[in-house]
Amino acid sequence: MSESTPKRYHPAHVAIHWLMALLVFMMLGIGKFVMPGISPEDPQKVMMLQSHTYIGGSIAILLLIRIVLLFTMKRPAPADAGNAFLNLVGKAVHGLLYLFLLGMALSGLGLFQMADLPGVFSAEKPYPANFFDYLPRMGHGLSSWLLLALIALHVGAALYHQFLKKDNLLARMWFGK
Repeated sequence: MSESTPKRYHPAHVAIHWLMALLVFMMLGIGKFVMPGISPEDPQKVMMLQSHTYIGGSIAILLLIRIVLLFTMKRPAPADAGNAFLNLVGKAVHGLLYLFLLGMALSGLGLFQMADLPGVFSAEKPYPANFFDYLPRMGHGLSSWLLLALIALHVGAALYHQFLKKDNLLARMWFGK
């Protein structure tokens, strides 16, 4: 590791990482467990869908900013799990997290357009009877389950590094000197 390689991520990376983590957990929880239990006739359903849409758009914007930052700012050397295969898995999981977040954003945007959600939000159109009538809904649902699995791997690896390897990996993605 050279002298110019930082030991921590830049505070902008840190802030975006944790803000995205919070928003993604919230969105997956609402999308998987809260919204399916609300009847389409319930006025709260449209408000929940509208919030889901706007927060999803915010996550997409943060994702794009994060990707730009990854290529324009210095970052720490990749974490070392002490095993070449696990190091490869770590890189793959990070890449797949970005890919599936992008997939969620694109499938959500496709669903937004095909279901004419602006019309639904303004009450000019009825709430769709079944979102599965729209092809992007399949991708959105499948991507969300795969994203949950990747997040579990990511969190599990971070905890492994922090508590079993005791290499203080989490400090890299936190504020401080």
